[in-house]
Amino acid sequence: MNITPSERLHYKLMTKADAELLFQLDQNPEVMRFINGGKPSSMQTINEVFIPRMESYTNIHKGWGLWQVNISATNEFIGWILVRPMLFFSDTPEFDNLELGWRFLQSSWGKGYATEAALHIKKSLAKNKDIKHFSAIADEDNLGSVGVMKKIGMTYVKRYLHQDPLFECEVVYYQVEN
Repeated sequence: MNITPSERLHYKLMTKADAELLFQLDQNPEVMRFINGGKPSSMQTINEVFIPRMESYTNIHKGWGLWQVNISATNEFIGWILVRPMLFFSDTPEFDNLELGWRFLQSSWGKGYATEAALHIKKSLAKNKDIKHFSAIADEDNLGSVGVMKKIGMTYVKRYLHQDPLFECEVVYYQVEN
């Protein structure tokens, strides 16, 4: 699957060759604040944990993976949009319910880039009628991410303890029908 450019941004599926970009993004404590309390990721963690996880759910034909987001005018990398089945790392992944997530450089916050990218990628994937829902989770205090969820049409479903092989945390769950 190819995601066409949106108004200000263009996209490409990330690979292990993008490890340095992933590392740079995770160095800002504010970017990592609601992910792990603000701790920067080491290059070892990127290579030994993050990249293998990314590769496990990447499927170019279905559009799953981390979509690199770049400003079209400058080709500057500003972040990524995650696409994978909800509960992918559980015994009951929801293949008709795609999780959307995002992580952006702090310098790009407040400019509508996350909303533009998430909405554009959601619309591109929505052409697949096997997809029944798009969902997202976030720390309830992460008002930026919750704002993006609302702007792309998602509504609050519940608060719950999200469990993943690497972590568990209380999150709010938002969803929109396809």
